[in-house]
Amino acid sequence: MKKRTGKKTVRKGVWVAALLLAGMLSACGRKTDGENGDMGILGELEEEGEAQESTGGEAGSGRAGGGTEEGMAAGDLGETNAWKEKYGENCIAEQTFEVEISEYDGTVCFVPYAPDKENADFHMQIVQNDRVLTDIPGYVPTHLEGQTFGSLDAVSFYDINYDGNTDIVLIETYGDTSFAAVYYGFDNSAEEDYEKSFLMQEALSDAITDRVGTVSVSEIRALLSDGKRNGEFDSYQEAYAAVGRLCKLEGSAETEYNLIYFDEDEIPELAAGDNGFYTSLYTYHDGTVYTLMDRWPYGVMGNAGYEYCPRKNSMRNYNTDYAGAILYITYWKMGPAYTMDMVAEIRQMNFDDVNENGVPDEEEMGSLGLYSKSYLNGREATDEECASYDAGDYEFLTVSMSLEELSAK
Repeated sequence: MKKRTGKKTVRKGVWVAALLLAGMLSACGRKTDGENGDMGILGELEEEGEAQESTGGEAGSGRAGGGTEEGMAAGDLGETNAWKEKYGENCIAEQTFEVEISEYDGTVCFVPYAPDKENADFHMQIVQNDRVLTDIPGYVPTHLEGQTFGSLDAVSFYDINYDGNTDIVLIETYGDTSFAAVYYGFDNSAEEDYEKSFLMQEALSDAITDRVGTVSVSEIRALLSDGKRNGEFDSYQEAYAAVGRLCKLEGSAETEYNLIYFDEDEIPELAAGDNGFYTSLYTYHDGTVYTLMDRWPYGVMGNAGYEYCPRKNSMRNYNTDYAGAILYITYWKMGPAYTMDMVAEIRQMNFDDVNENGVPDEEEMGSLGLYSKSYLNGREATDEECASYDAGDYEFLTVSMSLEELSAK
């Protein structure tokens, strides 16, 4: 079941406004004079001793992003010519790759295109069996707008934000300045077209560029997680420090943290968010971080927030429509695949819905508060049946620690 957050399911990051960090317009730490362009990703991987490494084993769980963890090695001349014959002279053939990523079943082709007369902007496509699955627009930082596209220097596919979806990391050069561009992937079970988009992370991209000494795949990984892949963390403290660092780099100065005991084990869960606006929740098991809640919004449209019952693996949310005429009570639990699974949705009708159209009409408002009928997962239910999902005493899921305080735990 899809989670009910506000009045509809919300794609990650769509509703939160990205806040640019101060000083990000500086070009400090960026490669210049075309260094990345001359090297290309093959040279970069050779220089840093990195090898192409498939994460197919992780992808098999359905929770970790597929594709390549470190980066993709450019093909030989024959392969390069073949890509140009297939996708046109404007295809950046040396950075065109066949790859398996979590968003799609089977192998797809990542095809980037340099600007030309027909399309003045750098852009990318994901193609499968000669069908374009999605177009991905290029990103140019504000301070480089008007500069000429120089090169696409590196492409890397891996799960940056621990949500189980493959993300895309690019290193581009405009003018004589190189920078990182990060796109978050999406759940392959998404049904709506607007959900099937790789979302550009401007604040995160700019923050990464300004903080790495050299704009390279290995430097980015070192910044985000001290070079650790998800699944290689030695402790929840190490893993949560990496998650907290990422949340901060994503651009929200208001982000705070908390450690809670959601299920019965002795390893706490990490909450991150901005009180009154959104919350995320992460859990850790055997070296791996799993995202349970990814920026679930609340505080508006009748959504009161999220409550949890400590050590009982139960999350509860109250959400109202029509000024309380309809009350939704939703319960979730962490499932065996480390996902937050909905177990019950109660719809409480606090008025006499005479015409059974599901909304309070003007002639029915007189019964508001004098009448109540509950539906459990779509069927009429008794108060006792609805109350059976309460696991005990609930507490609101709030955050109060700084990143520094979290790191000291």
